[in-house]
Amino acid sequence: MGTTQHDTKKLKILVTGANGQLGKELRQLEKAWPQFDFLFLSREDLPIHHFELVRQFFAAEHPDYLINCAAYTAVDKAESEKELAYQINAEAVGVLAAICHQQHCRFIHVSTDYVFDGKAQRPYTEDDTCSPQSVYGASKYKGEQLALQFDPDCIIIRTSWVYSLFGKNFVKTMLRLLQEKPSLSVVSDQIGAPTYAADLAEAILSIISANNWKSGIYNYSNSGQISWHAFAVAIAELQHSQVPVLPITTDQYPTAAHRPAYSVLDKTKITETFGVPIKDWKESLARCLSFCTFSA
Repeated sequence: MGTTQHDTKKLKILVTGANGQLGKELRQLEKAWPQFDFLFLSREDLPIHHFELVRQFFAAEHPDYLINCAAYTAVDKAESEKELAYQINAEAVGVLAAICHQQHCRFIHVSTDYVFDGKAQRPYTEDDTCSPQSVYGASKYKGEQLALQFDPDCIIIRTSWVYSLFGKNFVKTMLRLLQEKPSLSVVSDQIGAPTYAADLAEAILSIISANNWKSGIYNYSNSGQISWHAFAVAIAELQHSQVPVLPITTDQYPTAAHRPAYSVLDKTKITETFGVPIKDWKESLARCLSFCTFSA
């Protein structure tokens, strides 16, 4: 097959928040997707709330796609740092969306299950009413609204319980505590679905490569639904740990920010639109832990 002029130009993908969990997983996939030219920018390289810097960067680089992995994710701290959370999770997202729209750059923004109140009895669809119960959730929801306002052609992906071997997350915390503590107590009355960041990264690149852009909001997580306690038990079992993992209630583990009691996401739309496969949470957890460098 001959090479056309179109084939020779690689699509340029800008990844903001490149030192976070999802950003680092996208970096891991760079060699597996040679058709793309990736630009990975950390918060230090391009702080997305410094709007003039962002404008200058886009004018110089002209990316074809922006995957915004940058976010303020300290859920409890956000309750006392509301202004900063909104600046990064909302205002900056609106600016990125506006710049993408002006520059004809397709925008993928990552959001969260915390936009919901957690009172549902069935998995949330993309059309369910949002009613965030925390500053973090409210700031992310405002970011969604601004993204759609300034770039109606964008894609927003809501995800939940994200973990990987990078950054701070529940799995890494459990691995550390299983080494340090004689027993663990973990909340058993919050139900959701974990998301291995490597799977989410793969899904995002699959959407871009499908050449079937359909704007809107999409849900993505691994399949199944579990409590944080069941998640911790599975981690302990896969690590062959004998440390007891005990169930407690949310009331017994008070936090500054309110967490949704139920936040399972319905993934029908993303699978039907883009053919994105949804991997089982336990298989993905086992795959993540197989790369683990922690000693047993």
